[in-house]
Amino acid sequence: MQQRAIALVDCNNFYASCERIFQPKLEGRPIVVLSNNDGCVVARSNEVKALGVKMGVPFFQIQDMARRHDIAAFSSNYALYADMSNRVMSVLSQFSPHQEVYSIDECFLDLTGFRHLDLAEYGQKIRQRVHKWLGLPVCVGIASTKTLAKLANHVAKKQPAYQSVCNLNALSPASIDELFAPIEAGEVWGVGRRTQEKLTEMGILTVLQLRDADLKSIRRQFGVVLERTVMELRGVSCLTLEEISPPRQQIMSSRSFGIPVYDLKDLQEAVSSYLSRAAEKLRRQGSLAGAVMVYIQTNPHQSRAPQYRNGITIPLPEPSDNTLTLTNVALAGLKHIYQPGYCYQKAGIMLMDLNNAEQKQASLFASTFAQNPDKSHKLMQCMDRINGLMGKNTVHLASAGMARRWQAKNDRKSPCYTTQWKEIPAIG
Repeated sequence: MQQRAIALVDCNNFYASCERIFQPKLEGRPIVVLSNNDGCVVARSNEVKALGVKMGVPFFQIQDMARRHDIAAFSSNYALYADMSNRVMSVLSQFSPHQEVYSIDECFLDLTGFRHLDLAEYGQKIRQRVHKWLGLPVCVGIASTKTLAKLANHVAKKQPAYQSVCNLNALSPASIDELFAPIEAGEVWGVGRRTQEKLTEMGILTVLQLRDADLKSIRRQFGVVLERTVMELRGVSCLTLEEISPPRQQIMSSRSFGIPVYDLKDLQEAVSSYLSRAAEKLRRQGSLAGAVMVYIQTNPHQSRAPQYRNGITIPLPEPSDNTLTLTNVALAGLKHIYQPGYCYQKAGIMLMDLNNAEQKQASLFASTFAQNPDKSHKLMQCMDRINGLMGKNTVHLASAGMARRWQAKNDRKSPCYTTQWKEIPAIG
């Protein structure tokens, strides 16, 4: 049987690289991208990693370092990153008929059967085209299983000798052993911090030791998931290529506020805004929500201030994807859990019990919109189309407000170079 060849293509420091594309002066300069409300570091360029800045560190803790080392800090620009991701995946789809988009900055390509090609050279062509067409650097890992392909990508990133492309299928068993011996077991896809700690207690410190570990002991201590990971490290494919991403089982939307929030009205605006965004995603994947969860909380880091956190889950009489219906349910839940006198720092909603919209069952207690499904569908379709063409929130519910004083800070956000006409770079 022909050996499988799975490639994992991963964009290097994706958020930071997206910022560099449109600002060449940032080349070589340390870059961090911050979380919502400009709170914590969620992305780092290689220069920042070399300075020892950890992922998730609050930005205020490194501001002195940022001044000393001229670190450029950006608010998260999700519109830019999502659009660049779509462009990357479109380019990569040209290199294989079988593609699994795994995350915003990485995907798997099935190269099995490309016997007439040198896959390392093919990986270099992938890199060169993405960089030439989009300006983004990528690394390519190739192996017989998805887990090994992820590991090969790690090698391609960390070892310059491979020139950003590592094909494990072309290496001898002895060379692979030598490669795996110094790599920590925690670098293996699916091995989290707690699992790594337990493996360390068992004397399993490296990828090589994990690959050669006793399968029965692994299954007894960790279960079938890690057992499959070990099998994948041995070249036995246990994970298939998912060409169609499975629909989400839950959709969540939450943000920290840009200012302290006390009033129910501001919380209602925030919850309504978050719900509208989540409902768009719900319709996009063709699902209906069977329940809505809403929660609010104060700032747990302000220990001297009165603390309050509460949430409520409300099942719907019938599944829905209608923004108005879902918002009314969420606002009813918010009113039930709201307590005056607290300084709220965050709110969020979650759409739960998601089902395929095409398999909807009728209810004896149908709402007004459910009695007129065509009317509901056309209204939501119209809202989505307008917001898609004219920009999000062009049409929104009145309950989401206009001023939105509570919105998270994004004072450091770069322009939406590829999605907003008025923010397209001008030359002159």
